[in-house]
Amino acid sequence: MASDRARTVSSAGNSEALRKYLAEFIGTFVLVVGGVGAAVIAGDRIGFLGIAFAFGLSLLAMVYTVGPISGCHINPAVTLGLLLAGKMERRHAPGYILAQCAGALLASGVVLLWAQGAPEGYSAAAQGLGANGFGAHSPGQYGAGAAFLAEIILTFLLVLTVLGATDSRAPVGFAGLAIGLVLTLIHLVGIPLTNTSVNPARSLGPAVFVGGWALEQLWLFIVAPLLGGGLAAAVYRTVRSPVETLTAAQAERSLESERAERLAHRRPTETLP
Repeated sequence: MASDRARTVSSAGNSEALRKYLAEFIGTFVLVVGGVGAAVIAGDRIGFLGIAFAFGLSLLAMVYTVGPISGCHINPAVTLGLLLAGKMERRHAPGYILAQCAGALLASGVVLLWAQGAPEGYSAAAQGLGANGFGAHSPGQYGAGAAFLAEIILTFLLVLTVLGATDSRAPVGFAGLAIGLVLTLIHLVGIPLTNTSVNPARSLGPAVFVGGWALEQLWLFIVAPLLGGGLAAAVYRTVRSPVETLTAAQAERSLESERAERLAHRRPTETLP
């Protein structure tokens, strides 16, 4: 009997973990399709401002869509920051990161297929597929030092906002707005510098299809965002006062009273003919 209960608990735990990983996969897919897709398909029409809002709105939508399930990290740097801040279980971190990278790779492939359907065709190697870069591959020709510093600081800003917006004392229901808007701001600053990464998974996806220079420069867009995420966690743990810690997923759910009210007003499902 005890072994049956243990197997049931283990099965439920595995199912819950898989739901979290699937949510991270979907969230990262949407972020990259929305942001990188806007840059590749419509960048010449909407400009840097439009691309910045595409990334920000994609993240905002996913916070409210998959946030209650997984916390909507959809970024290995955010996962690292939440892990170091004690706001997620260590055992889930590898699964989150693998799901994020897989979502970004699939999304980048989809964007490339779309772009290749244009009358003039599209070459990822020649046209870049929205990959992040520095030096000759930076939109503003910024060097590696400036790019490295920018990615650390901008990721720090993103992860610190995620940590603060999902704090137990933060206004309930507004985390998505704060996080989506700060990502928009970050892209307004960062696109001319590096095309804006602040997310190793977002950088990995296009780089795999571009190859060459994108893979050679990928290290910067893995190392710098992770350093920024770790720095944000250290600052957050230093400045916050000891209170109950919420995971990002808990903070992004509606209140128990709100859920109860929704259920109380639920209409019975009508019988289909």
